[in-house]
Amino acid sequence: MIPVGEFKNFGIEQNSQFRLLKPWWDVFSEYLCIAMLMIGVFGCTLQLTQEKIACLPSHVTSPVKEAIDCSYISDYESNKTSHYTMAKPVSPIVQEVFGRKNNLDIHQYVFVNHYCYERFVHWYAKYFPYLVVIHTLIFMVASSFWFKFPGTSSKIDLFVNILDKCFDSPWTTRALSEVSEERGEEKLVSLRRSTMSKDFKEQRADEEENVGLLRSSSVKSNSEKISLDPQPTSSVLDKKEGEQAKALFEKVKKFRTHVEESDILYLMYVLQTSLKVFKFFIIILYTAILVPNIEIVVRCDVPPDLTGFDIYCCNHTKAHLFSKLGYCYICFVGVYGLLCIYTLYWVFHRPLKEYSFDYVRLEMGINDIPDVKNDFAFMLHLVDQYDALYPKRFAVFLSEVSESHLHQLNLNYEWTIKKLRTHLAKNSNDNFELCLLGLPGLPDTVFEITEIESLKLEQIKNVTIPASMAKLVSLQELSLIYCPAKLQLPALNHLKERLKVLRLTFESSEEIPMWMFTLKCLEELYLTGPLTNEVSKSGTLESLRDLSALRLLSLSSNLRKLPPCVGDLAPQLQRLCIHNEGVKLQVFSSLKKLTNLVSLELSGCELERIPSAVFSLNNLQELDLKENKLTTVEEILSLQHCRRLVALRLWHNKITYIPEHITKLCMLETLDVSWNKLKKLPSRLFYCTKLRHLDVSHNQITSLPLEMNILQGLQFFSAAFNSLETLPEELFSCKRIKTLVLGNNCLSNLSSKVSNLAQLVRLDIKGNRLESLPVEIGDCPLLRRSGLIVEDSLFKLLPSDLQKKLSHG
Repeated sequence: MIPVGEFKNFGIEQNSQFRLLKPWWDVFSEYLCIAMLMIGVFGCTLQLTQEKIACLPSHVTSPVKEAIDCSYISDYESNKTSHYTMAKPVSPIVQEVFGRKNNLDIHQYVFVNHYCYERFVHWYAKYFPYLVVIHTLIFMVASSFWFKFPGTSSKIDLFVNILDKCFDSPWTTRALSEVSEERGEEKLVSLRRSTMSKDFKEQRADEEENVGLLRSSSVKSNSEKISLDPQPTSSVLDKKEGEQAKALFEKVKKFRTHVEESDILYLMYVLQTSLKVFKFFIIILYTAILVPNIEIVVRCDVPPDLTGFDIYCCNHTKAHLFSKLGYCYICFVGVYGLLCIYTLYWVFHRPLKEYSFDYVRLEMGINDIPDVKNDFAFMLHLVDQYDALYPKRFAVFLSEVSESHLHQLNLNYEWTIKKLRTHLAKNSNDNFELCLLGLPGLPDTVFEITEIESLKLEQIKNVTIPASMAKLVSLQELSLIYCPAKLQLPALNHLKERLKVLRLTFESSEEIPMWMFTLKCLEELYLTGPLTNEVSKSGTLESLRDLSALRLLSLSSNLRKLPPCVGDLAPQLQRLCIHNEGVKLQVFSSLKKLTNLVSLELSGCELERIPSAVFSLNNLQELDLKENKLTTVEEILSLQHCRRLVALRLWHNKITYIPEHITKLCMLETLDVSWNKLKKLPSRLFYCTKLRHLDVSHNQITSLPLEMNILQGLQFFSAAFNSLETLPEELFSCKRIKTLVLGNNCLSNLSSKVSNLAQLVRLDIKGNRLESLPVEIGDCPLLRRSGLIVEDSLFKLLPSDLQKKLSHG
């Protein structure tokens, strides 16, 4: 016999890996198939191992053979009395046979048995067990076909493998345990509140009635016990497990993209279920009709020449058992069909092409788990029938918040405090600055380095600054370069009290964080990114008025007019810098309101003249008009209204001359007209007697005025990259010069009066036509070789003792 265990393996174990996708009705159907298969195998075994039929000759005969019924004879024989011999026939045409030989040979009986079985036993009674086996196998194949179909098997295999890994991953355990802790803390808080409320009520009851003391004290002790219970700690995730979880996130993303595009799994499941329902109706129909044909007594007509008898009554030995098995089989098939009909109802009654994780979001508190559709949704609906915990664990790997949390842990493993300290350095403001570039997130270990004064984050995605920001007690400057960041409330409160400087670089104005407008202690704000006129009108920067401590505002953008909110900063704003990247700035109405402005920089604004709004800034001390299109500065006369103006920078323009009335700027200390198209300097320029810094480099100047000696306070003078052939002796009368830059001109000699420059620290005369240096250069007491910018060949022509003096001091 064939062991039943073999059929169990055939039916179940082969597809055990797909058990997750088998709802309860499919599992129940499998067991029904096994039961039906056992019925068929049992019937087949009986057919092969026992005699199928046993025939005996009938002792009655009749000219009409149809009148002889074996069952009638059987009843008749059972009803007659003992020793009774039929004297009269029961029927006038039925007569008992007398005097014939009836002791047939065994071979004749065998022959008659086989002859009657093949010719007169109904075909259903003969092939019933084989039909059961065939139908059951078809049911089994139909139930498992979608697991093997080429268009579905790869998706199912991948889904089951990923689902198992998600279920067993330590990351899901950690995420769920953290949720449990949060829920436990919420319950603890609510319990404490209810306990406190109960205590309060009981105390009042004690005061009123002086009873219930014991009950009140017991509740109080219970509260204390609860508050002393240790909090559960979350599981520790090592680096290897973190990398495995990270790989799972990538697999889930790719799998979702691949599977959500089609619904072939849903279609195949519907088709196979419909096939089973159709087959169920066919089986029930023909089986119910044909089962009554399984008869115990079968009448058989045999040619009388073979045995001497023409009618045999045969006993189908398995008919009674087959009949019972047939009705049992109908019952199993009926239950199986009802399950298939229920499956179709489930498939069409529910929207299985959409799956929502609402209950997971509610239970886990992760609101960003996306809903899925098509085949992905259908498989999750099936898994729900197996165990709802599987989709919950799988949902952890669909959440960007969960992925960010995992990345955070991996970052913490990779970026240790020791490694971060190697990136800590002094910046231009002499502050300890930590610069992080291109990381997948912000390591929590950053907030353990308490000496950070400046934090610079560049091109870091998904940054959420946690409450541990409060540990950076020395932090004063924050730079976010293409790094949109969110702040937790404790971190925001800390920045409100500490942050002095904020630098933001963004790709669109929507990336400007709203929390920026709440930094009440912010003193310097640098914004770099597109701020169009439409954005300004829409109010993106309207809240700047709330930055009551703001002293410096720098906008590097493409503005066509100053944002109206700039005027709202008039009471406190002292420095305004506009870097406009080549877009013409046309409207300066807001500028007039900035009466307390001390420094103004308008760079790259395509200005063709100095804006008239500047002349009303009475407190202005510095004006920088770099990289514009100024060709003339005749309106410079109006700058005399800026009585405190001490620095004027007109560099990188196209100015061809400086008007004589520049002398009206009597308070001017710094003038930078480098990188222009000047050919000469007006003598009246040098009547600005307070000039200490004068830069006329990168022009086309051929000579310097003799009035240079008027500038006795001059400390810095640069005329490099011009066309000077000689220097006036009066230049060396300016004895306070510390820096003299004359490189890349056409000078052929350097006057010996250079020794008059007793405070000279830096002298640049490289790139001229000098043949030698005057030895009097050694009489400049503060000049050293490091400050003398000249060709080595010229330096070596000096006396050796002078070389040593300049080299070693």
